[in-house]
Amino acid sequence: MSAAETLEQIAREVSACTKCSLHESRKKAVTGEGPADAEVMFIGEGPGFHENEQGRPFVGASGKFLDQLLEQAGLLRGEVFIANVVKCRPPGNRDPQPDELEMCNQYLEAQISAINPSVIITLGRISMSRYFAGAKITSIHGQMQNIGGRFIIPMYHPAAALHQPALRPSMLADFAKLPDQLNEARAALGRKPVERKTIAVVQDDKPQQLSLF
Repeated sequence: MSAAETLEQIAREVSACTKCSLHESRKKAVTGEGPADAEVMFIGEGPGFHENEQGRPFVGASGKFLDQLLEQAGLLRGEVFIANVVKCRPPGNRDPQPDELEMCNQYLEAQISAINPSVIITLGRISMSRYFAGAKITSIHGQMQNIGGRFIIPMYHPAAALHQPALRPSMLADFAKLPDQLNEARAALGRKPVERKTIAVVQDDKPQQLSLF
């Protein structure tokens, strides 16, 4: 089975999943989207209101900001794979519970295995804790580490930067480093480096009150 076929099978399973209570308020499961051979994979926290309605990750204001951050790093949204630690929206956008994370983990691990990205970027503290248990995001954000043979970069969630404008420069700086980090990971994995043109992002967006999902 190809990576694309594996991802399609995972999406079918997730759409019918009843392993935890999150399915009870699910309108559309948000399995994730992106190419099966993506070099960069983003892992967020959980679907929000708009994601639950559309079945796509990061479609609200935080998604728009993520698109700007990707552009700064010389990447297109269509080049990366975006997923979450849970595939259904937690009620009221609360944090996912341990049992919910456990039930969804098999789907996420299967996606990572199928895609085999050069770099995984966690967005927010909950997805960060999959790889950096007990760490504080304020101390390690933007720092790439090799964990179990995979290169992981913890970053702030885009919604957090929109809630707290003071975090925005840090996010911009972290994404500005991404092209070099990606090439560092490529070299370590025996893959060919790629030269990308980075684009400065104009910081003129007004802060918005958003859910952390």
